[in-house]
Order: sequence, then C-alpha cells, then structure tokens
Amino acid sequence: MAKDSQRGRAGWVLPVLCVGAFMASLDLFIVNVAFGDIGREFRSSSVVNLSWVLNAYAILYAALLVPLGRLADRLGQRTVFLAGLASFTAGSAACAVSDNLWALVAFRGMQAMGAAALTPASLGLLVATTPADRRDRAVRIWAATGALAAAVGPVVGGLLVEASWRWIFLVNVPIGLVALLGAHWSIPDTRHNTTAEWPDFLGGGVLLMSIGTLSLALVKAPAWGWGSPAVMTCFGSAALGAAVFWRRSLHHPSPVVEPDLLRVPTFAWSNATALAFNAAFAADLLSVILWMQEVWHYSALQTGLAVAPGPLMVPLFAALAQRVAHRVPSGAIAAAGCLLLALGNVVLVLANGAARGYAVGLLPAWLVIGAGVGLAVPTILSAATADLPPTRTSTGSAVVNMSRQIGASLGVSLLVAILASASVAHDVQAAFVWGWWTIVITAFVGALTALGMTPHSPNIAPPAALSSDTPDLAELPHSQN
Repeated sequence: MAKDSQRGRAGWVLPVLCVGAFMASLDLFIVNVAFGDIGREFRSSSVVNLSWVLNAYAILYAALLVPLGRLADRLGQRTVFLAGLASFTAGSAACAVSDNLWALVAFRGMQAMGAAALTPASLGLLVATTPADRRDRAVRIWAATGALAAAVGPVVGGLLVEASWRWIFLVNVPIGLVALLGAHWSIPDTRHNTTAEWPDFLGGGVLLMSIGTLSLALVKAPAWGWGSPAVMTCFGSAALGAAVFWRRSLHHPSPVVEPDLLRVPTFAWSNATALAFNAAFAADLLSVILWMQEVWHYSALQTGLAVAPGPLMVPLFAALAQRVAHRVPSGAIAAAGCLLLALGNVVLVLANGAARGYAVGLLPAWLVIGAGVGLAVPTILSAATADLPPTRTSTGSAVVNMSRQIGASLGVSLLVAILASASVAHDVQAAFVWGWWTIVITAFVGALTALGMTPHSPNIAPPAALSSDTPDLAELPHSQN
C-alpha cells in the first residue's frame, strides 16, 4: 500500500515541475501584450519608465540564475524549488495589487528571483527523480512547456487584459498555490552537497549593477543627452562593474562565470551569438506589439491574436534544425536563424514604411522571424555545451541562458532609447523604422558570431538524454524575459 502511494506521488512530479516552468515562461508573453494597458493606467509613466517592467525581470533573472542554481546543489533542489515557486507566486500577487509603476517594477523583480530559483531546480529535480528509461521523454515534455507558453501566451494575455492587465499576474496565484501544495506532497527530498562552496552572490550583485546602469544609460540618454555627465557616469559605472565582476570570476572558488569556460571557442561564440540574437528578438517582440497598439490602435486581444502565428513557427523550424543537424554545421544553422530574423525586419521596414496592413505589412515578417527563432535558439543552446566536459554542462547551459537575458535587457533598452528620441522629433513611424534597421544590424552581428560556434564534436543536435549527475539547463523554457 505504501509503495502504491509512493508511485502515485511520483506520477505527479512531472506535472508539478512543468506547471512551475510554464508559469515563469508564460509571464513573458503576457506582460509584453499588456504593455500598452499598463502604460495607460499609469499615465504619468513614459515608455522609458515602462521598459523597467520588462528589464527588471530580465536583469535579475540573468544575475541570479547561476548562483541560485548552485545554491540548489548545496541546500537541496526541492528546498530551492519550493522557495522559488513561493517567491514567484507572492510576487505575482503583489504585482496584481501594485498602485504605482515602481511598485510593479519592484515586484517584477520578486517574480524574477523566484523564476531564477525554480527553473534550474525544477530541471534538476526532474532528472534526479525520473528513472533513466523515462528521463528523455520527461525532459522533452518539460522543455515543451516553454514552447506551449509561447504559443498560447499572446492569446491568453489578450483575453486577460480585456478584463484588466492585473489579471495577467493574478492568474498565477491560484495556479502557484496548487503547484506548491502538489510539490510539497509529491516531490521527494533530493541530494544536496553541504560541503560545496557558497555561490558568488556578491559577484551576481555586481553583474546586476553593471547591466542595470548600462540599461539606464541607454534608456535615459535621449532625455539626459548622450554626452551628459549622468549618462557618462552610468557608462563608467557599468564598465567598472564589469571589470570588478571579471576579477571576482578569476578568484572566487564558485564564480558566476568560470573563466575556463570562455576559453572553449564554441562556448564563447555561442554566448556572443545568444546575446546578439536575444537583443534583436526582444527588441523585435516589443516593437511589433507597440506598433500594433500605439500606431494601429489594436486592443490587447487583437494584438495577442496577431502575435500568435510567429511562435507557432518555432517548434516547426526547431524540428527542422534537429533533422539537418547531422549534415549542416550548427554554426551555419544558427547563422541562418539570425539572417531570417534580419530579413523579417527588412520586410517590416519596407512594408510598414508604406503603411501596409497586417496581412501584408506584419504577418509575413513575423512568420519569417518565428522561423528564425526556431532555427537559432535550440541550436545555440545545444552547441554551447557540446565541447564542454560533462561536469560543466549544467553551469555552461545556465551561463548561456544568462547571456540571453542580458541580451534581452539591452535590446529592449536600445529600442526604448530609439523610440524615446522620436517623442522629441515627433516622428513615431520613422523611429520604428530606425528601430527595425537597428535590429537588422544586431541580428547580422549574431550571424557573424554564429559562424564560430560550430562544435568540434560531430553530429550535435539539441540535447535529449541527460546524466543524473549533471542536470543540463540547455532547454530552459525562458526565451526573452
């Protein structure tokens, strides 16, 4: 009887862990669709200030992903998963009742801390608690939750925002509470190493400061002046923070980024490509949503339905990338994805510069961009760890996802700076065109860096089978937040 009870509980582990990953991934697309409605409620807030609703999440997630993943190894993955899920749920509730923009930004940071804890811990738990013969299937299901969230997120977000933007956060609360109860009941305690070094949280804090001040310099430069003392101080602080962070990485026993990893060419180029590609895509996603809502005056629901076809292309072209991976170098596949992203934005410039409608001016471009994401993202993630030793694949995967989030923050900040410049020139359409050309250039840079990321190991495809000793984060469901 006891064995039957244990088997029954074990059957709930995968659904509970997938719910946690799904919530964190879904939030990205919902928040983007709700951007305009949040701005209209907090009327005194400019697009510059509103951008921190996205950037607070991306920056904190980037800075904390590796340290909290390592903390899970020391304190126990179950403990960290439960704490992360509780933080994400509580942060969602607080976001829903925020009465001003900066309270919302602060509580978005609380969500990010929860997501940075629960995501690596959930995959580690899944690998540790699933029998070897079922592990491959379980990991694929877990990873697919991110694709599902991307597909349904815009439509679900549009429906919820029709009632109120606060519902995009409030909906997480009952789901999170059920997931917490399910996790307490079904997930067993897992191994933890109390002798492991404490992660470098100070280094993570320095990284947080560096990315934050760089983002601040970018979004405030149009108002403060690119050469103003305030902007120069922010740029200088970001550079100093980067230098301090690198010095800590060289000397700390458990750094956020292990310098030896960057001496592996495939890993280094994959991180550069991840940063450039995500900078372009994060700016793309926000620009398309703002274009539809602010220029075409689409409702949140119309925007969600209009955005949905793009994410539907991702799994199709991800499958294509895996199918040809044994014949085509992974660097070439990722470069093709970057070039498709660039091409989609060229179409946006040409079509919307002529004031075409959705079917001609946006849908074809968005489908091409979705295809580019499907080719590039899984290829970047799998190639990044292909030449690393097995004991470093977990950390390497976390670092490349950190690079993606840093890129997302910088891409959003750069787009916001371009759009903010338009408010001075009173030429919104021209600003969007400049934004799309900037994305084209950024994506092209990603295509160039991708050429250096082909692994020396042959026949590299998106990973499936994982070692129970080294849970791999290469299929994290977070894509842009």
